[in-house]
Amino acid sequence: MFTIIKNANVYTPAPVGKKDILICGEMIAAIEDSLDGIRLPGEVKVIDVEGATVTPGFFDQHVHLTGGGGEGGFATRVPPVMPSQLLHGGVTTVCGVMGTEGTTKFPEELYAKVMGLRQEGLTAYMHTGSYQFPSPTITGNPRKDIICIEPVLGVKLALADHRCSFPNDDEMLKLVADVRMGGMLSGKKGILHVHLGDFGGAYEQFERIIARGLPRHHFSPTHTGREPKLFEQAIEFAKKGGVIDITSGGGNYYPFVECVERVLKAGVDRSRITMSSDGNGSMPKFENGIMVAIVAAPVNANHQMLKEMVQAGIDFETALMMTTSNVADSLGVKEARLAVGMKANICVLTNTLDIDTVIARGVTWIEGGKSVKLANFEA
Repeated sequence: MFTIIKNANVYTPAPVGKKDILICGEMIAAIEDSLDGIRLPGEVKVIDVEGATVTPGFFDQHVHLTGGGGEGGFATRVPPVMPSQLLHGGVTTVCGVMGTEGTTKFPEELYAKVMGLRQEGLTAYMHTGSYQFPSPTITGNPRKDIICIEPVLGVKLALADHRCSFPNDDEMLKLVADVRMGGMLSGKKGILHVHLGDFGGAYEQFERIIARGLPRHHFSPTHTGREPKLFEQAIEFAKKGGVIDITSGGGNYYPFVECVERVLKAGVDRSRITMSSDGNGSMPKFENGIMVAIVAAPVNANHQMLKEMVQAGIDFETALMMTTSNVADSLGVKEARLAVGMKANICVLTNTLDIDTVIARGVTWIEGGKSVKLANFEA
């Protein structure tokens, strides 16, 4: 099966102008000025987007695929994500994480969800571990999870949060060493993906470990905009060669767009800024240490913040990089770009940057903003 997207205003995420895109099966086979007259040995579907903006499918690196929550008891556990929720937010590639609940929820469950999404036709990865230390794993060892389980890119951990386990420097050093060794032996980057609370001290701990010889690129802190001091530390971390990940789904001290503007103004290279939704995670409200309300974070927040950034005057390429190529580079995977030989994960956006069409691994799921394909158990 072949698909040709004609008359596309293509961002790879870099702008390359008006192009035609040839999709063969799951892959992009050609990007040319024109594919008129091309002869192909089979059925061809032609989608003429009439000059619409065409981008890589979005890559969200922090989604609670099996549901976060549980802070208010068993009835407050968030249900699992369904594929159409991701796709209607333009997300074709996702990295799943566990949340607060690492006792009755398990990495094996997350692995099954990741493999299920792959079978449905999305591109999916995961981090082993949860908030707690020692990290719950599938094999009993974080290093072995990274080496032996292909979708596992790294380990999730929480620091500086009232729900975390407060590992000391030596414990953290051993965990990061395991992440590094797991990455080296498996050909992966090896990521320690860190949920940051607002207690303080996390970035100081990162710097002490880095000073002992472990590279900065293994650290992937998220929720960096919770409070001003944390945010300033995150900016300095990125200026030293790290990455700053800003949560699009809420919980920032400054409005999201202002966070991005402050990071750019501080001189952080735009390639080191990522955003992630925290989608399907719980957003509990505490008063005097007691949870009084809870909602689930939206999974379409990256798309909404992309639109808000452009409306605020941030150039489209910079905003798009934050939810496509920058995310892939930060995780060390070859995704979220439009190029020959890449997976055909593609979004077509309207002139108001709304989602018009979404193609995941060569299959069209959304056309005209409406689902034309549904996954199992989706009505």
